Amino acid sequence: MLETLHVRNFAIIDEVVVDFAQGMNVLTGETGAGKSILVDALGLVLGARASADVVRAGAERADITAGFAVTEDSPASAWLAAQELDDGETCLLRRVIGRDGRSRGFINGNPAPIGSLRALGALLVAIHGQHEHQTLQQPERQRDMLDARGGLSRQRDSVAAAHATWESAETGLADLLAARAQREERLALLEFQLRELDAVAPEAGELDSLQPEHARLANAGRLAEGSNEALAALYDREPANVQGLLAEAARALQDIVAYDDSLAPAVTLVSEAEVSVAEAAEVLRRYAADIEADPVRLEQVESRIAALDALARKHSVDVAALPEHVSTLRAQRDQLADADQQIDALIAERDAARAALDKAADALTKARRKAAKAFATEVTTGMNGLGMPGGRFSVRVDDAGRDVPAAHGADRIVFEVSANPGQPPQPVSRVASGGELSRISLAIQAAAGRTDRLPCMIFDEVDSGVGGAVAEIVGREMRTLADACQVLAVTHLPQVAGQAHHHLRVSKMTDGKTTRTTIAPLRDDARVEEIARMLGGVDITDTSREHAREMLRAGSA
Repeated sequence: MLETLHVRNFAIIDEVVVDFAQGMNVLTGETGAGKSILVDALGLVLGARASADVVRAGAERADITAGFAVTEDSPASAWLAAQELDDGETCLLRRVIGRDGRSRGFINGNPAPIGSLRALGALLVAIHGQHEHQTLQQPERQRDMLDARGGLSRQRDSVAAAHATWESAETGLADLLAARAQREERLALLEFQLRELDAVAPEAGELDSLQPEHARLANAGRLAEGSNEALAALYDREPANVQGLLAEAARALQDIVAYDDSLAPAVTLVSEAEVSVAEAAEVLRRYAADIEADPVRLEQVESRIAALDALARKHSVDVAALPEHVSTLRAQRDQLADADQQIDALIAERDAARAALDKAADALTKARRKAAKAFATEVTTGMNGLGMPGGRFSVRVDDAGRDVPAAHGADRIVFEVSANPGQPPQPVSRVASGGELSRISLAIQAAAGRTDRLPCMIFDEVDSGVGGAVAEIVGREMRTLADACQVLAVTHLPQVAGQAHHHLRVSKMTDGKTTRTTIAPLRDDARVEEIARMLGGVDITDTSREHAREMLRAGSA
Protein backbone atom coordinates (compact mmCIF):
# COMPACT_ATOMS: atom_id res chain seq x y z
CA MET A 1 0.00 0.00 0.00
CA LEU A 2 1.19 3.50 -0.83
CA GLU A 3 1.47 5.40 2.46
CA THR A 4 3.19 8.64 1.55
CA LEU A 5 4.52 10.58 -1.43
CA HIS A 6 7.09 13.35 -0.98
CA VAL A 7 7.77 15.47 -4.07
CA ARG A 8 10.28 18.32 -4.30
CA ASN A 9 11.04 20.61 -7.25
CA PHE A 10 9.05 18.60 -9.78
CA ALA A 11 7.29 20.49 -12.58
CA ILE A 12 5.19 23.20 -10.85
CA ILE A 13 5.52 21.51 -7.45
CA ASP A 14 8.06 23.05 -5.09
CA GLU A 15 7.40 20.62 -2.25
CA VAL A 16 4.41 18.55 -1.18
CA VAL A 17 3.97 15.63 1.16
CA VAL A 18 0.86 13.51 0.63
CA ASP A 19 -0.36 10.80 2.97
CA PHE A 20 -2.60 8.06 1.62
CA ALA A 21 -4.76 5.50 3.37
CA GLN A 22 -6.29 2.12 2.64
CA GLY A 23 -9.48 2.13 0.62
CA MET A 24 -10.44 4.54 -2.16
CA ASN A 25 -8.52 7.84 -2.29
CA VAL A 26 -9.52 10.60 -4.72
CA LEU A 27 -7.58 13.65 -5.83
CA THR A 28 -9.63 16.54 -7.14
CA GLY A 29 -8.96 20.16 -8.04
CA GLU A 30 -9.16 22.71 -10.78
CA THR A 31 -7.81 21.83 -14.21
CA GLY A 32 -4.06 22.45 -14.28
CA ALA A 33 -3.68 22.35 -10.51
CA GLY A 34 -1.29 19.40 -10.75
CA LYS A 35 -3.42 16.33 -10.01
CA SER A 36 -1.92 14.24 -12.80
CA ILE A 37 1.53 15.68 -12.10
CA LEU A 38 1.49 13.75 -8.83
CA VAL A 39 0.76 10.56 -10.74
CA ASP A 40 3.62 11.39 -13.11
CA ALA A 41 5.93 11.89 -10.14
CA LEU A 42 4.91 8.54 -8.70
CA GLY A 43 5.51 6.97 -12.11
CA LEU A 44 9.09 8.26 -12.06
CA VAL A 45 9.82 6.84 -8.64
CA LEU A 46 8.46 3.53 -9.98
CA GLY A 47 11.03 3.55 -12.80
CA ALA A 48 9.45 5.50 -15.67
CA ARG A 49 11.77 7.33 -18.07
CA ALA A 50 12.81 10.82 -16.97
CA SER A 51 14.14 13.94 -18.64
CA ALA A 52 15.65 17.19 -17.40
CA ASP A 53 12.52 19.22 -18.17
CA VAL A 54 10.70 17.70 -15.16
CA VAL A 55 12.94 19.70 -12.81
CA ARG A 56 11.21 22.80 -11.46
CA ALA A 57 12.49 26.06 -12.92
CA GLY A 58 15.35 27.44 -10.82
CA ALA A 59 16.05 24.14 -9.03
CA GLU A 60 19.06 21.88 -9.51
CA ARG A 61 17.24 18.58 -9.09
CA ALA A 62 13.84 17.00 -8.59
CA ASP A 63 13.55 14.61 -5.65
CA ILE A 64 10.68 12.14 -5.27
CA THR A 65 10.22 9.62 -2.46
CA ALA A 66 7.38 7.12 -2.09
CA GLY A 67 6.80 5.09 1.05
CA PHE A 68 5.00 1.74 0.87
CA ALA A 69 3.81 -0.72 3.46
CA VAL A 70 4.64 -4.26 2.36
CA THR A 71 3.28 -7.41 3.94
CA GLU A 72 5.59 -10.27 4.76
CA ASP A 73 3.95 -12.67 2.30
CA SER A 74 3.77 -10.22 -0.65
CA PRO A 75 5.76 -10.61 -3.90
CA ALA A 76 7.35 -7.23 -3.22
CA SER A 77 8.63 -8.43 0.15
CA ALA A 78 10.06 -11.58 -1.47
CA TRP A 79 11.75 -9.46 -4.17
CA LEU A 80 13.31 -7.16 -1.56
CA ALA A 81 14.57 -10.13 0.44
CA ALA A 82 16.08 -11.73 -2.66
CA GLN A 83 17.92 -8.49 -3.44
CA GLU A 84 18.95 -8.09 0.22
CA LEU A 85 17.15 -4.73 0.31
CA ASP A 86 14.37 -5.57 2.77
CA ASP A 87 13.77 -3.31 5.76
CA GLY A 88 10.89 -4.81 7.68
CA GLU A 89 7.38 -3.86 6.57
CA THR A 90 8.42 -0.50 5.11
CA CYS A 91 9.74 0.15 1.63
CA LEU A 92 11.07 3.55 0.53
CA LEU A 93 11.65 4.25 -3.16
CA ARG A 94 13.47 7.41 -4.16
CA ARG A 95 14.31 8.99 -7.50
CA VAL A 96 16.53 12.05 -8.02
CA ILE A 97 16.60 13.74 -11.45
CA GLY A 98 19.28 16.36 -12.07
CA ARG A 99 19.14 19.45 -14.23
CA ASP A 100 21.51 17.64 -16.62
CA GLY A 101 18.95 14.87 -17.13
CA ARG A 102 20.84 12.26 -15.12
CA SER A 103 18.88 10.37 -12.52
CA ARG A 104 19.63 8.13 -9.57
CA GLY A 105 17.47 5.56 -7.84
CA PHE A 106 17.39 4.32 -4.25
CA ILE A 107 15.58 1.46 -2.51
CA ASN A 108 15.44 1.65 1.28
CA GLY A 109 18.36 4.08 1.18
CA ASN A 110 20.52 1.86 -1.03
CA PRO A 111 21.57 3.01 -4.53
CA ALA A 112 19.68 0.98 -7.12
CA PRO A 113 19.47 0.87 -10.93
CA ILE A 114 16.35 2.38 -12.45
CA GLY A 115 15.53 -1.09 -13.77
CA SER A 116 15.31 -2.31 -10.17
CA LEU A 117 12.86 0.50 -9.33
CA ARG A 118 10.81 -0.59 -12.35
CA ALA A 119 10.87 -4.28 -11.37
CA LEU A 120 9.85 -3.56 -7.78
CA GLY A 121 7.31 -0.94 -8.82
CA ALA A 122 5.54 -3.50 -11.00
CA LEU A 123 4.90 -5.51 -7.81
CA LEU A 124 3.54 -2.51 -5.89
CA VAL A 125 1.43 -0.32 -8.17
CA ALA A 126 -0.57 -0.46 -11.39
CA ILE A 127 -1.13 2.95 -13.00
CA HIS A 128 -4.01 3.27 -15.46
CA GLY A 129 -3.97 6.59 -17.29
CA GLN A 130 -6.72 8.48 -19.08
CA HIS A 131 -5.34 7.14 -22.36
CA GLU A 132 -5.15 3.57 -21.13
CA HIS A 133 -7.73 2.50 -23.69
CA GLN A 134 -5.19 3.37 -26.38
CA THR A 135 -2.67 0.87 -25.04
CA LEU A 136 -5.48 -1.64 -24.56
CA GLN A 137 -5.88 -1.62 -28.33
CA GLN A 138 -2.36 -3.00 -28.77
CA PRO A 139 -2.34 -6.76 -29.44
CA GLU A 140 0.66 -7.41 -27.18
CA ARG A 141 -1.03 -5.56 -24.29
CA GLN A 142 -4.21 -7.60 -24.76
CA ARG A 143 -2.15 -10.80 -24.79
CA ASP A 144 -0.30 -9.80 -21.61
CA MET A 145 -3.53 -8.94 -19.80
CA LEU A 146 -5.18 -12.23 -20.73
CA ASP A 147 -2.12 -14.20 -19.61
CA ALA A 148 -2.02 -12.29 -16.33
CA ARG A 149 -5.77 -12.81 -15.81
CA GLY A 150 -5.42 -16.55 -16.46
CA GLY A 151 -2.29 -16.98 -14.36
CA LEU A 152 -0.45 -18.33 -17.39
CA SER A 153 3.02 -16.97 -16.72
CA ARG A 154 4.56 -20.41 -16.15
CA GLN A 155 3.07 -21.87 -19.32
CA ARG A 156 4.18 -18.82 -21.27
CA ASP A 157 7.69 -19.19 -19.83
CA SER A 158 7.67 -22.83 -20.92
CA VAL A 159 6.79 -21.78 -24.46
CA ALA A 160 9.55 -19.17 -24.42
CA ALA A 161 12.10 -21.76 -23.24
CA ALA A 162 10.96 -24.26 -25.88
CA HIS A 163 11.16 -21.54 -28.53
CA ALA A 164 14.72 -20.65 -27.48
CA THR A 165 15.76 -24.33 -27.72
CA TRP A 166 14.18 -24.71 -31.16
CA GLU A 167 15.66 -21.43 -32.41
CA SER A 168 19.14 -22.46 -31.24
CA ALA A 169 18.87 -25.82 -33.04
CA GLU A 170 17.55 -24.09 -36.16
CA THR A 171 20.44 -21.63 -36.15
CA GLY A 172 23.01 -24.39 -35.58
CA LEU A 173 21.58 -26.41 -38.44
CA ALA A 174 21.61 -23.40 -40.76
CA ASP A 175 25.25 -22.71 -39.88
CA LEU A 176 26.24 -26.31 -40.54
CA LEU A 177 24.39 -26.39 -43.85
CA ALA A 178 26.11 -23.18 -44.89
CA ALA A 179 29.46 -24.67 -43.89
CA ARG A 180 28.73 -27.79 -45.89
CA ALA A 181 28.60 -25.69 -49.05
CA GLN A 182 32.31 -24.97 -48.57
CA ARG A 183 33.11 -28.40 -47.16
CA GLU A 184 34.46 -30.03 -50.32
CA GLU A 185 36.96 -27.27 -50.96
CA ARG A 186 38.12 -27.27 -47.36
CA LEU A 187 38.24 -31.07 -47.23
CA ALA A 188 40.42 -31.19 -50.35
CA LEU A 189 42.84 -28.69 -48.81
CA LEU A 190 43.04 -30.66 -45.58
CA GLU A 191 43.69 -33.90 -47.46
CA PHE A 192 46.52 -32.25 -49.40
CA GLN A 193 48.08 -30.80 -46.26
CA LEU A 194 47.87 -34.10 -44.43
CA ARG A 195 49.48 -36.00 -47.32
CA GLU A 196 52.30 -33.47 -47.28
CA LEU A 197 52.73 -33.76 -43.52
CA ASP A 198 52.42 -37.55 -43.50
CA ALA A 199 55.12 -37.75 -46.16
CA VAL A 200 57.55 -36.13 -43.75
CA ALA A 201 55.94 -37.76 -40.69
CA PRO A 202 57.37 -35.48 -37.98
CA GLU A 203 57.80 -37.15 -34.61
CA ALA A 204 57.59 -35.63 -31.16
CA GLY A 205 61.03 -34.54 -29.88
CA GLU A 206 62.69 -35.49 -33.16
CA LEU A 207 64.57 -32.21 -33.62
CA ASP A 208 66.03 -32.49 -30.11
CA SER A 209 67.80 -35.71 -31.11
CA LEU A 210 68.75 -34.66 -34.64
CA GLN A 211 70.57 -31.48 -33.67
CA PRO A 212 73.23 -33.16 -31.40
CA GLU A 213 73.78 -35.88 -34.01
CA HIS A 214 74.24 -33.24 -36.71
CA ALA A 215 76.80 -31.44 -34.54
CA ARG A 216 78.88 -34.67 -34.15
CA LEU A 217 78.72 -35.60 -37.83
CA ALA A 218 79.52 -32.11 -39.08
CA ASN A 219 82.59 -31.87 -36.77
CA ALA A 220 83.94 -35.45 -36.95
CA GLY A 221 87.47 -34.36 -38.06
CA ARG A 222 87.87 -31.82 -35.28
CA LEU A 223 86.57 -34.32 -32.73
CA ALA A 224 89.09 -37.01 -33.83
CA GLU A 225 92.01 -34.56 -33.85
CA GLY A 226 91.17 -33.17 -30.45
CA SER A 227 90.65 -36.52 -28.77
CA ASN A 228 93.96 -37.92 -30.16
CA GLU A 229 95.85 -34.85 -29.04
CA ALA A 230 94.41 -35.17 -25.53
CA LEU A 231 95.27 -38.89 -25.48
CA ALA A 232 98.89 -38.12 -26.44
CA ALA A 233 99.23 -35.52 -23.70
CA LEU A 234 97.80 -37.85 -21.10
CA TYR A 235 99.52 -41.13 -22.07
CA ASP A 236 101.22 -41.55 -25.43
CA ARG A 237 103.60 -38.57 -25.90
CA GLU A 238 107.33 -39.28 -25.38
CA PRO A 239 109.45 -38.55 -23.55
CA ALA A 240 106.93 -36.89 -21.18
CA ASN A 241 103.18 -37.31 -20.63
CA VAL A 242 100.82 -36.75 -17.74
CA GLN A 243 100.61 -40.40 -16.79
CA GLY A 244 104.41 -40.81 -16.71
CA LEU A 245 104.95 -37.65 -14.67
CA LEU A 246 102.34 -38.77 -12.14
CA ALA A 247 104.04 -42.21 -11.88
CA GLU A 248 107.38 -40.48 -11.29
CA ALA A 249 105.84 -38.26 -8.60
CA ALA A 250 104.25 -41.27 -6.90
CA ARG A 251 107.60 -43.08 -6.71
CA ALA A 252 109.34 -40.07 -5.21
CA LEU A 253 106.68 -39.69 -2.54
CA GLN A 254 106.78 -43.38 -1.69
CA ASP A 255 110.52 -43.06 -0.95
CA ILE A 256 110.02 -40.34 1.67
CA VAL A 257 106.61 -40.95 3.20
CA ALA A 258 108.20 -43.35 5.67
CA TYR A 259 110.01 -40.37 7.21
CA ASP A 260 106.92 -38.19 7.55
CA ASP A 261 103.46 -39.76 7.48
CA SER A 262 101.84 -36.32 6.94
CA LEU A 263 102.72 -36.89 3.25
CA ALA A 264 100.36 -39.88 3.11
CA PRO A 265 97.39 -37.81 1.78
CA ALA A 266 99.56 -36.48 -1.03
CA VAL A 267 100.60 -40.02 -1.91
CA THR A 268 96.96 -41.08 -2.05
CA LEU A 269 95.88 -38.12 -4.22
CA VAL A 270 98.72 -38.61 -6.70
CA SER A 271 97.97 -42.33 -6.95
CA GLU A 272 94.28 -41.62 -7.54
CA ALA A 273 95.16 -39.03 -10.17
CA GLU A 274 97.33 -41.56 -11.96
CA VAL A 275 94.40 -44.04 -12.03
CA SER A 276 91.96 -41.32 -13.30
CA VAL A 277 94.38 -40.31 -16.07
CA ALA A 278 94.71 -43.93 -17.12
CA GLU A 279 90.90 -44.30 -17.25
CA ALA A 280 90.51 -41.06 -19.20
CA ALA A 281 93.15 -42.19 -21.66
CA GLU A 282 91.27 -45.46 -22.20
CA VAL A 283 87.99 -43.58 -22.85
CA LEU A 284 89.75 -41.30 -25.37
CA ARG A 285 91.41 -44.27 -27.05
CA ARG A 286 88.05 -45.99 -27.61
CA TYR A 287 86.39 -42.71 -28.72
CA ALA A 288 89.19 -41.97 -31.23
CA ALA A 289 88.99 -45.52 -32.55
CA ASP A 290 85.21 -45.30 -33.08
CA ILE A 291 84.89 -41.82 -34.56
CA GLU A 292 84.89 -41.55 -38.29
CA ALA A 293 83.40 -39.25 -40.92
CA ASP A 294 80.02 -40.38 -42.29
CA PRO A 295 79.08 -37.95 -45.10
CA VAL A 296 76.08 -40.07 -46.11
CA ARG A 297 74.50 -39.94 -42.63
CA LEU A 298 75.41 -36.25 -42.33
CA GLU A 299 73.54 -35.54 -45.55
CA GLN A 300 70.55 -37.54 -44.32
CA VAL A 301 70.41 -35.60 -41.03
CA GLU A 302 70.79 -32.23 -42.73
CA SER A 303 68.10 -33.14 -45.25
CA ARG A 304 65.73 -34.21 -42.48
CA ILE A 305 66.26 -31.00 -40.48
CA ALA A 306 65.75 -28.92 -43.62
CA ALA A 307 62.51 -30.75 -44.44
CA LEU A 308 61.16 -30.20 -40.94
CA ASP A 309 62.11 -26.49 -41.03
CA ALA A 310 60.46 -25.98 -44.43
CA LEU A 311 57.26 -27.74 -43.33
CA ALA A 312 57.08 -25.70 -40.13
CA ARG A 313 57.47 -22.42 -42.04
CA LYS A 314 54.83 -23.42 -44.56
CA HIS A 315 52.29 -24.17 -41.83
CA SER A 316 53.36 -21.22 -39.64
CA VAL A 317 54.19 -23.35 -36.60
CA ASP A 318 57.33 -24.31 -34.71
CA VAL A 319 59.06 -27.55 -35.69
CA ALA A 320 58.29 -28.93 -32.24
CA ALA A 321 54.55 -28.22 -32.81
CA LEU A 322 54.32 -30.13 -36.10
CA PRO A 323 53.02 -33.43 -34.61
CA GLU A 324 50.23 -31.57 -32.74
CA HIS A 325 49.42 -29.63 -35.91
CA VAL A 326 48.99 -32.90 -37.77
CA SER A 327 46.53 -34.11 -35.11
CA THR A 328 44.54 -30.85 -35.35
CA LEU A 329 44.22 -31.02 -39.13
CA ARG A 330 43.27 -34.68 -38.97
CA ALA A 331 40.51 -33.89 -36.46
CA GLN A 332 39.20 -31.13 -38.73
CA ARG A 333 39.19 -33.49 -41.68
CA ASP A 334 37.35 -36.16 -39.71
CA GLN A 335 34.78 -33.60 -38.53
CA LEU A 336 34.11 -32.47 -42.08
CA ALA A 337 33.92 -36.05 -43.23
CA ASP A 338 31.28 -36.65 -40.53
CA ALA A 339 29.32 -33.49 -41.41
CA ASP A 340 26.45 -35.44 -42.92
CA GLN A 341 26.01 -37.41 -39.73
CA GLN A 342 26.11 -34.15 -37.72
CA ILE A 343 23.50 -32.61 -39.99
CA ASP A 344 21.27 -35.63 -39.56
CA ALA A 345 21.66 -35.38 -35.78
CA LEU A 346 20.89 -31.65 -35.80
CA ILE A 347 17.84 -32.17 -37.97
CA ALA A 348 16.57 -34.70 -35.46
CA GLU A 349 17.34 -32.31 -32.60
CA ARG A 350 15.61 -29.44 -34.41
CA ASP A 351 12.54 -31.53 -35.15
CA ALA A 352 12.32 -32.70 -31.54
CA ALA A 353 12.63 -29.11 -30.31
CA ARG A 354 9.91 -28.02 -32.74
CA ALA A 355 7.62 -30.79 -31.53
CA ALA A 356 8.19 -29.68 -27.93
CA LEU A 357 7.49 -26.07 -28.93
CA ASP A 358 4.28 -27.03 -30.72
CA LYS A 359 3.14 -29.05 -27.71
CA ALA A 360 3.84 -26.19 -25.29
CA ALA A 361 2.16 -23.68 -27.63
CA ASP A 362 -0.91 -25.92 -28.00
CA ALA A 363 -1.21 -26.21 -24.22
CA LEU A 364 -0.93 -22.42 -23.88
CA THR A 365 -3.59 -21.91 -26.55
CA LYS A 366 -6.02 -24.20 -24.70
CA ALA A 367 -5.31 -22.45 -21.40
CA ARG A 368 -5.79 -19.04 -23.02
CA ARG A 369 -9.15 -20.04 -24.49
CA LYS A 370 -10.30 -21.24 -21.09
CA ALA A 371 -9.07 -18.04 -19.42
CA ALA A 372 -10.64 -15.95 -22.19
CA LYS A 373 -14.13 -17.21 -21.34
CA ALA A 374 -13.81 -16.34 -17.65
CA PHE A 375 -12.23 -12.98 -18.43
CA ALA A 376 -14.93 -12.13 -20.99
CA THR A 377 -17.70 -12.99 -18.54
CA GLU A 378 -16.19 -10.81 -15.83
CA VAL A 379 -15.60 -7.83 -18.13
CA THR A 380 -19.11 -8.16 -19.62
CA THR A 381 -20.56 -8.03 -16.11
CA GLY A 382 -18.49 -4.93 -15.43
CA MET A 383 -19.63 -3.24 -18.65
CA ASN A 384 -23.27 -3.91 -17.83
CA GLY A 385 -22.74 -2.39 -14.42
CA LEU A 386 -21.10 0.68 -15.95
CA GLY A 387 -24.15 1.75 -17.86
CA MET A 388 -23.77 -0.46 -20.93
CA PRO A 389 -26.71 -2.86 -20.52
CA GLY A 390 -26.67 -5.54 -23.15
CA GLY A 391 -23.01 -4.82 -23.94
CA ARG A 392 -20.88 -7.87 -24.44
CA PHE A 393 -17.14 -8.40 -24.22
CA SER A 394 -15.29 -11.35 -25.73
CA VAL A 395 -11.72 -12.44 -26.24
CA ARG A 396 -10.84 -14.08 -29.54
CA VAL A 397 -7.85 -16.45 -29.42
CA ASP A 398 -6.65 -17.15 -32.96
CA ASP A 399 -3.74 -19.54 -33.42
CA ALA A 400 -2.60 -17.42 -36.38
CA GLY A 401 1.05 -18.23 -35.70
CA ARG A 402 0.62 -21.98 -35.74
CA ASP A 403 3.11 -22.43 -38.61
CA VAL A 404 5.94 -20.89 -36.57
CA PRO A 405 5.02 -20.27 -32.92
CA ALA A 406 6.75 -17.24 -31.39
CA ALA A 407 8.30 -17.00 -27.94
CA HIS A 408 4.91 -15.87 -26.60
CA GLY A 409 3.03 -18.69 -28.33
CA ALA A 410 1.09 -19.18 -31.52
CA ASP A 411 -1.89 -17.00 -30.67
CA ARG A 412 -3.18 -13.62 -31.69
CA ILE A 413 -5.36 -12.19 -28.92
CA VAL A 414 -8.13 -9.80 -29.93
CA PHE A 415 -10.40 -8.02 -27.43
CA GLU A 416 -13.81 -7.62 -29.02
CA VAL A 417 -16.84 -5.72 -27.82
CA SER A 418 -20.46 -5.26 -28.74
CA ALA A 419 -21.55 -2.02 -27.06
CA ASN A 420 -25.25 -2.51 -27.77
CA PRO A 421 -27.55 -5.53 -28.12
CA GLY A 422 -27.81 -6.81 -31.65
CA GLN A 423 -24.49 -5.38 -32.76
CA PRO A 424 -21.85 -7.88 -33.89
CA PRO A 425 -18.69 -7.86 -31.78
CA GLN A 426 -15.85 -5.72 -33.12
CA PRO A 427 -12.26 -5.23 -32.02
CA VAL A 428 -11.91 -2.70 -29.20
CA SER A 429 -9.89 -0.51 -31.58
CA ARG A 430 -13.02 0.11 -33.67
CA VAL A 431 -15.22 1.35 -30.83
CA ALA A 432 -15.89 4.97 -31.75
CA SER A 433 -17.28 6.53 -28.57
CA GLY A 434 -14.73 7.88 -26.14
CA GLY A 435 -17.12 7.37 -23.23
CA GLU A 436 -17.68 3.77 -24.20
CA LEU A 437 -13.95 3.22 -24.51
CA SER A 438 -13.38 4.64 -21.04
CA ARG A 439 -16.02 2.40 -19.48
CA ILE A 440 -14.82 -0.69 -21.35
CA SER A 441 -11.26 0.15 -20.31
CA LEU A 442 -12.29 0.51 -16.67
CA ALA A 443 -14.16 -2.80 -16.75
CA ILE A 444 -11.12 -4.55 -18.25
CA GLN A 445 -8.74 -2.90 -15.79
CA ALA A 446 -10.95 -3.80 -12.84
CA ALA A 447 -11.16 -7.44 -13.94
CA ALA A 448 -7.41 -7.61 -14.54
CA GLY A 449 -6.69 -5.80 -11.30
CA ARG A 450 -8.56 -8.35 -9.23
CA THR A 451 -6.29 -11.00 -10.69
CA ASP A 452 -3.06 -9.01 -10.44
CA ARG A 453 -3.72 -8.48 -6.72
CA LEU A 454 -1.35 -5.53 -6.63
CA PRO A 455 -1.52 -3.59 -3.36
CA CYS A 456 -2.30 -0.31 -5.14
CA MET A 457 -4.18 0.67 -8.33
CA ILE A 458 -4.16 4.21 -9.67
CA PHE A 459 -6.75 5.57 -12.09
CA ASP A 460 -5.73 8.86 -13.65
CA GLU A 461 -8.90 10.40 -15.12
CA VAL A 462 -10.00 7.12 -16.69
CA ASP A 463 -13.57 8.38 -16.19
CA SER A 464 -13.08 10.99 -18.90
CA GLY A 465 -16.01 11.09 -21.30
CA VAL A 466 -18.66 9.83 -18.92
CA GLY A 467 -21.09 11.60 -16.62
CA GLY A 468 -24.43 11.44 -14.86
CA ALA A 469 -25.57 8.07 -13.59
CA VAL A 470 -22.76 6.30 -15.42
CA ALA A 471 -20.22 8.38 -13.51
CA GLU A 472 -21.78 7.25 -10.25
CA ILE A 473 -21.54 3.64 -11.37
CA VAL A 474 -17.87 4.19 -12.28
CA GLY A 475 -17.23 5.55 -8.80
CA ARG A 476 -19.06 2.63 -7.22
CA GLU A 477 -16.92 0.19 -9.23
CA MET A 478 -13.76 1.86 -7.97
CA ARG A 479 -15.03 1.76 -4.39
CA THR A 480 -15.83 -1.93 -4.73
CA LEU A 481 -12.37 -2.54 -6.14
CA ALA A 482 -10.95 -0.77 -3.07
CA ASP A 483 -12.22 -3.63 -0.93
CA ALA A 484 -9.45 -5.78 -2.44
CA CYS A 485 -6.68 -3.19 -2.80
CA GLN A 486 -5.86 0.46 -2.30
CA VAL A 487 -7.32 2.68 -5.05
CA LEU A 488 -6.12 6.18 -6.00
CA ALA A 489 -8.33 8.04 -8.46
CA VAL A 490 -7.64 11.39 -10.10
CA THR A 491 -11.06 12.62 -11.17
CA HIS A 492 -13.07 15.64 -12.24
CA LEU A 493 -16.41 13.92 -11.60
CA PRO A 494 -18.26 14.64 -8.32
CA GLN A 495 -20.10 11.32 -8.67
CA VAL A 496 -16.74 9.52 -8.45
CA ALA A 497 -15.29 11.76 -5.73
CA GLY A 498 -18.39 11.20 -3.60
CA GLN A 499 -17.70 7.45 -3.48
CA ALA A 500 -14.22 7.78 -1.97
CA HIS A 501 -13.18 6.86 1.53
CA HIS A 502 -10.56 9.64 1.55
CA HIS A 503 -10.54 12.93 -0.34
CA LEU A 504 -7.54 15.14 -1.23
CA ARG A 505 -7.80 18.51 -2.93
CA VAL A 506 -4.98 19.73 -5.18
CA SER A 507 -4.68 23.50 -5.51
CA LYS A 508 -2.43 25.79 -7.51
CA MET A 509 -1.27 29.03 -5.91
CA THR A 510 0.66 31.92 -7.44
CA ASP A 511 1.99 35.26 -6.28
CA GLY A 512 2.46 36.51 -9.82
CA LYS A 513 6.11 35.47 -9.89
CA THR A 514 6.07 31.79 -8.98
CA THR A 515 3.48 29.04 -8.98
CA ARG A 516 3.25 26.18 -6.55
CA THR A 517 0.95 23.26 -5.85
CA THR A 518 -0.52 22.40 -2.46
CA ILE A 519 -2.50 19.36 -1.33
CA ALA A 520 -4.90 19.21 1.57
CA PRO A 521 -7.04 16.38 2.95
CA LEU A 522 -10.74 17.22 3.02
CA ARG A 523 -13.24 16.20 5.66
CA ASP A 524 -16.78 17.09 6.58
CA ASP A 525 -17.75 20.60 5.42
CA ALA A 526 -14.55 21.10 3.39
CA ARG A 527 -15.36 17.99 1.43
CA VAL A 528 -18.95 19.14 0.93
CA GLU A 529 -17.65 22.43 -0.47
CA GLU A 530 -15.33 20.64 -2.92
CA ILE A 531 -18.06 18.31 -4.17
CA ALA A 532 -20.39 21.30 -4.50
CA ARG A 533 -17.74 23.16 -6.50
CA MET A 534 -17.40 20.19 -8.83
CA LEU A 535 -21.21 20.15 -9.21
CA GLY A 536 -21.96 23.85 -9.56
CA GLY A 537 -18.87 25.60 -10.85
CA VAL A 538 -17.79 29.03 -9.61
CA ASP A 539 -20.93 30.00 -7.71
CA ILE A 540 -21.65 27.45 -5.00
CA THR A 541 -25.26 27.46 -3.83
CA ASP A 542 -27.01 25.86 -0.91
CA THR A 543 -28.71 23.57 -3.38
CA SER A 544 -25.37 22.30 -4.72
CA ARG A 545 -24.15 21.85 -1.14
CA GLU A 546 -27.17 19.78 -0.26
CA HIS A 547 -26.70 17.76 -3.42
CA ALA A 548 -23.07 17.20 -2.41
CA ARG A 549 -24.18 15.95 1.02
CA GLU A 550 -26.58 13.54 -0.61
CA MET A 551 -23.78 12.21 -2.82
CA LEU A 552 -21.53 11.67 0.19
CA ARG A 553 -24.28 9.92 2.13
CA ALA A 554 -25.03 7.68 -0.83
CA GLY A 555 -21.38 6.96 -1.38
CA SER A 556 -20.78 5.84 2.19
CA ALA A 557 -23.97 3.80 2.38
